[in-house]
Amino acid sequence: QVQLVESGGGLVQAGGSLRISCAASGLTCSINTVGWYRQAPGKQRELVATITSGGGTNYRDSVKGRFTISRDNAKNTVSLQMNSLKPEDTDVYYCAARLRTSNTFNYWGQGTQVTVSS
Repeated sequence: QVQLVESGGGLVQAGGSLRISCAASGLTCSINTVGWYRQAPGKQRELVATITSGGGTNYRDSVKGRFTISRDNAKNTVSLQMNSLKPEDTDVYYCAARLRTSNTFNYWGQGTQVTVSS
């Protein structure tokens, strides 16, 4: 089992920055990929960024150049640094983990609200 806890969400003005983090516990050695998703009410959840155990990263086009995903293996933490935030980045952000033995994200955090005011 893996437990994920997000932190760091909040309210920020457009153009500002925010850093959200995801702390993993449990069988963290089984995790291959950690991803950040976001979802607004009534909308489909969308993948924002992923990072593998080897450090490989991927981003959705709308956040490239603005968001940076990173991981601290010693602390079992994955962070998402969000710069040049836009009102359309307002969402609940979820951390998710995919195990080495799975093709899907198996574990999810409870989410953290990010609100960008115009």
